[in-house]
Amino acid sequence: MTTLATTGRVQVLGVPGDRHEEVLTPEALDFIGRLDAAFAARRFDLLTERRRRSALLRGGTPLDFSRATKPIRKDPDWQVARPAPGLTDRRVEITGPPERSMAVNALNSGAQVWMADFEDATSPTWENIVRGQLTLIDAIDRRIDFTTTSGKEYRLTDRPATIMVRPRGWHLTEKHLVIDDRPVPAALVDFGLYFFHCARRQIDAGIGPYFYLPKLENRYEARLWNDVFLLAQDLLDIPRGTIRATVLIETITAAFEMEEILYELREHSAGLNAGHWDYLFSLIKNFAHRPDFVLPDRATVTMTAPFMRAYTELLVRTCHKRGAHAIGGMAAQIPAGEPEAREAALAKVRLDKEREAEDGFDGSWVAHPGLVPVCRTVFDDVLGDRPHQLERTRDDVHITAEQLVAVRRTAGRPTPEGVRDNIAVALRYYDAWLRGQGAVALNGLMEDAATAEIARVQIWQWLKHRAVDRETVLALLDEELAALGATYPWAQLDQVRDLFERTALGKELPAFFTTEAYARHLVGRPAVRA
Repeated sequence: MTTLATTGRVQVLGVPGDRHEEVLTPEALDFIGRLDAAFAARRFDLLTERRRRSALLRGGTPLDFSRATKPIRKDPDWQVARPAPGLTDRRVEITGPPERSMAVNALNSGAQVWMADFEDATSPTWENIVRGQLTLIDAIDRRIDFTTTSGKEYRLTDRPATIMVRPRGWHLTEKHLVIDDRPVPAALVDFGLYFFHCARRQIDAGIGPYFYLPKLENRYEARLWNDVFLLAQDLLDIPRGTIRATVLIETITAAFEMEEILYELREHSAGLNAGHWDYLFSLIKNFAHRPDFVLPDRATVTMTAPFMRAYTELLVRTCHKRGAHAIGGMAAQIPAGEPEAREAALAKVRLDKEREAEDGFDGSWVAHPGLVPVCRTVFDDVLGDRPHQLERTRDDVHITAEQLVAVRRTAGRPTPEGVRDNIAVALRYYDAWLRGQGAVALNGLMEDAATAEIARVQIWQWLKHRAVDRETVLALLDEELAALGATYPWAQLDQVRDLFERTALGKELPAFFTTEAYARHLVGRPAVRA
């Protein structure tokens, strides 16, 4: 790697790219350096606590609602901040990486919100990270219009979606930005660059800097984000409370602290989101060592499973009790192909969104512009002219700790098709991710890192409890690698195999495949797309 620039204690490593200097200004790097100085040590301590708590769960310590924070949950008076401009009506939100053409399509989709995803839908090559920040700056400045070499035009409409940015999680680092040879937390890089360059731009546009916060595991991690927000606003002389953030409840431990998380972020809170794919991944990962938590094929574990229903109903009740938006989960279907297949995909999405709207959610996620109309129609039918349904406090919902982890009614053994599908999906996603692509079309779905995480932890769990034998998995691995190579001759089969073996077949279960892949395979590599 080559040194691009140095400012103060912050050193930028990597290959210089077109317009990188517009993002990596000395002032922006100094801003990130200040955030790092204030919060890197706390982040390290919180990650240490994550590992300690994970070990306790593996040892059989039960999950329960905290007695220490019972006064927060019982206090009827506190509320989160009122919805910020551009975030009052959120009935349809579209997600995707901050890639130029996908950004235009998302902003023009008719959704109320576009979540620009630096986390699960972005493979963190340095070019992807910096180019993503440029995409956001250009979108806000309305300089994002362009025409491809084939003549296809991308033009921003007069009423684009409100932008929310999902930075990478606390567990990840950005190895192209270092301080005293230590990589900077990736969350601070993604947040810091966007906030420094775009906060004032968004305020001047009549809205504000808004975020989605991923992978939080407890109230202390939410408190850390709140303190980041406070310092960032003070450093740039922006009024406190201008930032708003929606937290994805996508870990099993966070499900037991929803109310506390809202409390910690209350002046900056924009609600909670039911990130159900990562939530399922977290549940399997944390209880993979227990035979009573073995789940069947992931496709059969739907949102109607009792433990998933408990999670979503508790989320809606918690949000509306505190005046916060409750946003539903992802519809990842790609409405394409033959008319029958397209209609079947849309019908499945419609059914899922009807459940969410009827349960009280104020909006929901889609991954493809073609799903915006069906999601909008469903929520229009329930909301009418209302921007949300915060008045539905769901006082009829009473969820216990036991219900949140009651997987036995859903438990079962995998099918041969389910085992093969998990291996195939993980391998294909790993290959795309290593080549710099984080949002991948697989089997009619727009998949991100959460899909691969579920697939590989299920393989590990099934092997651990002999729901499938190792010889079968290894044989399927060989077959699916051969199929991957036949379909994509450029696939990096040796690296894909190595990554799968280390994240799904090892003695211990790594917390995330992304940390393993980033450390060994991705650092310094430019994105390569077929």
